[in-house]
Amino acid sequence: MLIRTIDEISGGNADVKAENGNWQSRRFITQADNMGFSLHDTIIKAGTETKIWYKYHLEAVYCIAGNGSIHELDTGITHQLRSGVMYALNKNDRHILRGGTEDMRMICVFYPALKGDEIHDENGSYPPQESR
Repeated sequence: MLIRTIDEISGGNADVKAENGNWQSRRFITQADNMGFSLHDTIIKAGTETKIWYKYHLEAVYCIAGNGSIHELDTGITHQLRSGVMYALNKNDRHILRGGTEDMRMICVFYPALKGDEIHDENGSYPPQESR
C-alpha cells in the first residue's frame, strides 16, 4: 500500500514547476510505483496560459478549486473550468489551458505513468513512456 502526503512531496523531485511559473505539479504516484498511471495534484496559476499537446499520454483532470478554461485547438471550442468539472484528453487533444481569476487546483491522472520529473517540451508534451 502506498501512503503519501503533500508535505512529503513538496520540495522534492516529484514537486515539479513550469519554467515560466504557470503551473506546479506534485506527483503522488509515478512510473516507479508500477501502477500503470500517475496521479498529480496540480496548481494552474491565475491569469496564465499554457499550450499543451500530450502526444504520448492520455490525461483525465478533475478541478477541485479555482477557475479557468480549456480551449480545444482542433475545434475552437472553449470550456469553462471550476470546482466540480472534469475533462479527459482521450484523443491526445491539443489545447490551451488558461488560469482564471484565481489559481485552479486540479487532480490529474496520466496514462502511461510519468517518471515524475518531466516538464513540457516545446510542443507542450511529455516524452513517451513505457506502459505497464
